[in-house]
Amino acid sequence: VHKRASILLVMTDVPLARRDNIAARLAAGQAVNAGTLAIEFSVSEDAIRRDLRALAAAGLCRRVYGGALPLASGVVPLVNRLGTNVERKRALARAAMPLVVPGSFLFLDNGSTSLVIAEELPRDNDLIVATSSIEIAATLAARRDVPIHMVGGEVDSVIGGSISGIALEAVARLNIDTCFLGVCALSAEGGVSAFDAADATFKRALVERSRRTLILTANEKIGAHAPHRIAALNIVARVIVEHDADEAEVDRLRVAGAEIDRAAPGTDF
Repeated sequence: VHKRASILLVMTDVPLARRDNIAARLAAGQAVNAGTLAIEFSVSEDAIRRDLRALAAAGLCRRVYGGALPLASGVVPLVNRLGTNVERKRALARAAMPLVVPGSFLFLDNGSTSLVIAEELPRDNDLIVATSSIEIAATLAARRDVPIHMVGGEVDSVIGGSISGIALEAVARLNIDTCFLGVCALSAEGGVSAFDAADATFKRALVERSRRTLILTANEKIGAHAPHRIAALNIVARVIVEHDADEAEVDRLRVAGAEIDRAAPGTDF
């Protein structure tokens, strides 16, 4: 009986050990191929694909055809950003609300700050909101006062929404009045930028299709650099920073062409 129990325990632990091994390779920056891993671990490709799906759902990799890629440096999965610094994000969102024109067509880009914007949008303003984020669409649906235009396609679990070719095609057909653009980094030298190439491509499409682009940014993103440029600062209509953003960094953004507003302190300050 004890021997059988030991065998069953070992058999149960094998998939987890294999998954941990794959996760370690991805964390080290290695791309992985399902077929190669199946041969190495003497299992079916279906078993490996289940491992990769689980790792992607945990925000540890990005699925691609035939395998998976490690996350780009600096990328934090959306699930890890939800619920953090909510009052700071709410203060940013509230500072932006006077810029929302009644009757306008808005796009809320993927991101945890955009989720708070969805909660703070004024009621009875005849707004229409487009998004490619499932979380944002669900939040707007719960309000029951804002028509939603959902941009579809394959959902990227790390980004928190769709940035695929299908999503790009949908955005190309939109005439957006105001886009609330999510960013990874904002600097005088690098402009507006992102860590993920596909995400940057999607954001460039949003900027191109929007009459006005607004950015709400946390302090840690100001002066930061990311490899994929989205736009110059003077293309953005307004950048809203936190109340305690470093004045020297903010001045550098202004010199580079950014129009800056400061949010009021939130309730947790």
